[in-house]
Amino acid sequence: MTNSETKATLSFSDGSPALEMPIYKGSIGPDVIDIRKLYGSTGMFTYDPGFMSTAACNSSITYIDGDKGELLYRGYPIEQLAVNGGDFLETCYLLLNGELPNADQKKEFVATVTNHTMVHEQMQFFFRGFRRDAHPMSVLVGTVGALASFYHDSLDINDPHHREVSAIRLIAKMPTLVAMAYKYSIGQPFVYPRNDLSYSANFMHMMFSTPCEPYKTNEVLVRALDRILILHADHEQNASTSTVRLAGSSGANPFACIAAGIACLWGPAHGGANEAALSMLEEIGSVDNIPNFIAQVKDKNSGVKLMGFGHRVYKNYDPRAKLMRETCYEVLQELGLQDDPLFKLAMALEKIALEDEYFVSRKLYPNVDFYSGIVQRALGIPTALFTGIFALARTVGWIAQWKEMISDPEQKIGRPRQLFVGAAKRDVPPIDKR
Repeated sequence: MTNSETKATLSFSDGSPALEMPIYKGSIGPDVIDIRKLYGSTGMFTYDPGFMSTAACNSSITYIDGDKGELLYRGYPIEQLAVNGGDFLETCYLLLNGELPNADQKKEFVATVTNHTMVHEQMQFFFRGFRRDAHPMSVLVGTVGALASFYHDSLDINDPHHREVSAIRLIAKMPTLVAMAYKYSIGQPFVYPRNDLSYSANFMHMMFSTPCEPYKTNEVLVRALDRILILHADHEQNASTSTVRLAGSSGANPFACIAAGIACLWGPAHGGANEAALSMLEEIGSVDNIPNFIAQVKDKNSGVKLMGFGHRVYKNYDPRAKLMRETCYEVLQELGLQDDPLFKLAMALEKIALEDEYFVSRKLYPNVDFYSGIVQRALGIPTALFTGIFALARTVGWIAQWKEMISDPEQKIGRPRQLFVGAAKRDVPPIDKR
């Protein structure tokens, strides 16, 4: 960031001295006002619930322009990366290192990740401590956090080599852990990773193969999963990424930080949105029920919400939604599910929402969650595991953001302030006077 010649001046109506604050310019996006000296100079904090107007860090990883509907990974548009940018591991390399790999770099990176896909054998016993019906996200919070118990040789966050090894381990082992969570929930044996398969093909193999018959991966479905992972790999300073950064600011090990991110992602307003969108479609049931559903959505007193539409940041069409919509068509066609009633229902609901003035005026466009749930269901992924797939994809973004934060000389332990509105200081009365 560069310091602008212009400064912001904060003046006070009570006659207190005005405060000049520097303005920083990013390479793109809004300028920011540096308020770090505000409290020391004035004794006041800013008030910004949800941190909607606060930049907590500087970053060079991901940029979003919500008004334009633009998402860039290291400057590359998500549309180009998803279509022309190779597989998910190329995106991983890009997010971690800042540039797309050449052929030799990609070969080395893929080999490194592939060689770390197995988890410690004792992790099997860790899984057995969970109930079979435990939610996969609770399992992942526990097992990812537990990785710190098995890999002591990469926990020094001040050692660049340790940080690199931890990053590779997390990217490599997440598919194994997600697949193990699924297999455990359905009572099937765990499937070991195969080093001769690609990242996404290996994940599908661990998810869906069994010892009793050979499993053949479908390249159309593998590409669809790859696209899901690429589209969800990072999304700037969202709630879970901010959680990872905040946990990391205390010096916590990377496995603990990613476990914290998974816990945050579990919330239905964040990573659980695709699961909620699919549940909404199943509750609507048929195209005939859409008019009544839309009427309920418009009724503020009904409590019915339109899931999978609109976004906290995007005030235009979510750029990931168009790509996921195309992927949805490809998968359903490959599997012969073009007449899938849920997909037809989704298309009808999308058409109404895009034409109805109520939704158009509020810019409630379909987001990536609206389609990703349908695609994952078609791939055979159970609804309860949707957010787990999201965590698998987002791990690379989290670890890239964590590494960037650790290397930032301006990094400090996170400590948000508050506007206190509770009781002022008072004395404790004896119990007979209360």
